[in-house]
Amino acid sequence: MRSPSNDPMTRDEKRAGASLAAIFGLRMLGLFLILPVFAEHAKHIPGGDSKTLIGLAMGAYGLTQAIFQIPFGMASDRWGRKPVIIVGLLFFAFGSGVAALADDIWTVIFGRILQGAGAISAAVTALAADLTREQHRTKVMAMIGSSIGLVFAASLIGAPALYSAVGMAGIFWLTAFLALGAIGLVTHVVPPAPPAQSGPKVPFREVLFDGQLMRLNFGIFALHLIQMAMFVVVPGLLISTGDLPLDRHWQVYLGTMLASLVPMVPAIIYAEKRAKMKPVFLAGVALLILAEGGSWLGLASFPVIVAMMWVFFLAFNILEASLPSLISRVAPARAKGAALGVYNTSQALGLFAGGAVGGLLAQHAGPGGVFAFGAAVAGLWLLVAFSMRPPPVVVSREVELGNDMDPAAAKEALALLPGVREVIVAPEKRMAYLRVNLEQWDERRARQLVGGKA
Repeated sequence: MRSPSNDPMTRDEKRAGASLAAIFGLRMLGLFLILPVFAEHAKHIPGGDSKTLIGLAMGAYGLTQAIFQIPFGMASDRWGRKPVIIVGLLFFAFGSGVAALADDIWTVIFGRILQGAGAISAAVTALAADLTREQHRTKVMAMIGSSIGLVFAASLIGAPALYSAVGMAGIFWLTAFLALGAIGLVTHVVPPAPPAQSGPKVPFREVLFDGQLMRLNFGIFALHLIQMAMFVVVPGLLISTGDLPLDRHWQVYLGTMLASLVPMVPAIIYAEKRAKMKPVFLAGVALLILAEGGSWLGLASFPVIVAMMWVFFLAFNILEASLPSLISRVAPARAKGAALGVYNTSQALGLFAGGAVGGLLAQHAGPGGVFAFGAAVAGLWLLVAFSMRPPPVVVSREVELGNDMDPAAAKEALALLPGVREVIVAPEKRMAYLRVNLEQWDERRARQLVGGKA
């Protein structure tokens, strides 16, 4: 029998990864496009003379994302991933339309609140987990994470020219059309989602207070806190140390981002094929400490800052791909949406906290204080992550049902076996399809239980 780790990705898995990455990318493009230009645009509308309101307009999206990620994730567990994703994209499109029609800062804020209310990240990542086998899940998460990074870089390049051509209203209308286009991908390109898992519901408190999930949720909070705090001071350092005008910063971001993908891909493949997720994960956190500490020590050197940007993006891409995959492996099968909702809420809170703390430290302690703080947070994360249990090796298995075995009874009995994470029964084929923890799986016992053969 071929080892599961050597099985190539199926056509449906590749289609799921590419289409879900495109959905993430289309939606994030709509968000990122305003970042390089909105602060200047806001000066020309009523209320835009307040930096507090400008910050609120840009950050309101993240606040409502944090509020609604968990409800959307739990809803996707109950009513299915695709319907919830479509509803979220409609919220986002409607909010974009409101912002496009806005003639004052308060209406823009309201539009951004509506955009954020379409909190589909948990449902999309849960669907990605549903549609991929465990041995290929991190590759798919890497496709999604990489699309976000590439879209961010593309936004930095294209937003000023796009703003000059169509204005802020045009950018918001573009985001609405992109969201509607993403709905088309959901309905016509993303493969059909598997049936919802039956059985007793997992209490939300078990998801919220699970020790392994809490470690991972702290990790995504720390990662995006560091990212946001770091970008409070990086643009100023590129100007002061390298005399690089703001309109050329995209060259550094794009170059370091693309260069970081070269070693990131082999690292992810190695982690998957060799079952070395934890060592690669810890290496990513260690690289984050290096990036922050190196930036702190090399504040006056443009080459050092650029080199540490490359180290940061390498660490960021490894961790951004690994974290949701680990969440999906650790979370109970019938609560993946809820678990990813908590995860994405932690991410949004990290972005909010990073901006607030980064601004405070930049004002009172300078860039060095920001990077020292980032290194300390990353160091704390490394200590927390060391106690994380390695993720289980989960593989797909098929078991034939005996002629006298009731399919419903077989599903219930198989679900109670040690190591079984998910069970789907196809009565017409007399087959049960399982995802099992290979370390606990007893195939002989399963075969005897259902009166069939493997």
